[in-house]
Amino acid sequence: MKSVGYYPSPLGMLRITYEGSVLFTLDFCREQGTGPIPEDAKRWLDRYFAGLDPGEIPSFRFPEVSAFRRNVWELLLEIPYGQTVTYGELAEKMAARGFGKCPQAVGGAVGSNPISLMVPCHRVVGSGGRLTGYAWGLERKKALLDLEQGHPL
Repeated sequence: MKSVGYYPSPLGMLRITYEGSVLFTLDFCREQGTGPIPEDAKRWLDRYFAGLDPGEIPSFRFPEVSAFRRNVWELLLEIPYGQTVTYGELAEKMAARGFGKCPQAVGGAVGSNPISLMVPCHRVVGSGGRLTGYAWGLERKKALLDLEQGHPL
């Protein structure tokens, strides 16, 4: 049975669903819950919000989705801490994987990422580095990217 825990980040409350130590979702929420989260997820988030590269993400499981979405999410995991890629670059990588070049579909898959922060959808930007499309608001996206560039929250 899945559990729900909460992490009070400097950018708002995070809600995490998990079973044992396996994460299923991580997202910003409005409620002020108090349930615990797995220790490895807490350690990762503590390091991240301290402005440190948190390293490999804790154990997680993506939901059953199309091969296209799964491949986009896997590409997100390849974006190094402190760096960004464009939607167009992701679309090119998807084309190289045989999916065709479709930036709008890539944008939809990035926006449906169930494990925010840890699967770094905030590191995807528009052409020329423009900040575009972040489910949790462009202010948060900018703050996260700034944090990864050494600017504390």
